[in-house]
Amino acid sequence: MRLSSLFSQTRPVLYKKHQIILRPEDVPPGVLYLHKGFVRYYSISESGQELTLIIFKPGDFFPVMTAINDTPTYRYFEAMTDVEIGKVSKEDFIQFLRSHSEVEFEVLNNILTRLDGLLERVDYLVFGNAYQKIASIFAICAERFGVKKGNSVLIKLGLTHRDIACLVGLTRETTSVEIKKLERADLIKRQGNFFVIKDLKNLEKVANWESSISSTQLAF
Repeated sequence: MRLSSLFSQTRPVLYKKHQIILRPEDVPPGVLYLHKGFVRYYSISESGQELTLIIFKPGDFFPVMTAINDTPTYRYFEAMTDVEIGKVSKEDFIQFLRSHSEVEFEVLNNILTRLDGLLERVDYLVFGNAYQKIASIFAICAERFGVKKGNSVLIKLGLTHRDIACLVGLTRETTSVEIKKLERADLIKRQGNFFVIKDLKNLEKVANWESSISSTQLAF
């Protein structure tokens, strides 16, 4: 039994690209399961700057904390593409987990994967410079959304410079400058609406923030 089997019994709801699915003040209608498309979970600062915390892909579900313990969402869920979403009540979701122990493991693995990715990004955001931050987000996206094409990796998610800026907490202008540097270094390239990682191994070396940590520790 898979978690998807619970949501396959419901009529899917469609959202258009850039449509807000949930706002901080909204009461979630239950647990949402992403059948198709991509959804971003983000916050907005008082100055209006956006920070994308998680990008959900098909097979992900949200909002997790609300489903488990009624914690408010506090942030926004927005369709990055046209999406198809299944919905069930919190009660049906919890009952399904209790009745299928193998699905509990699937849900736990999903949550831990997101947490690990978020913590990895925090490392880069704190310790890396702008160039390393941009390189790191491309490396993470290659792992989460990438498809190998020979020696290259195609990121199957249409990311704009603004999308990337929101993932690393930089301005769009700074992000564009750093992306150009990676392109000139022959590490990435644009292919239509998608980015291609031409040299993932060297991209990961560029993203390495260990030297930044060492120099920070030595300063104390």
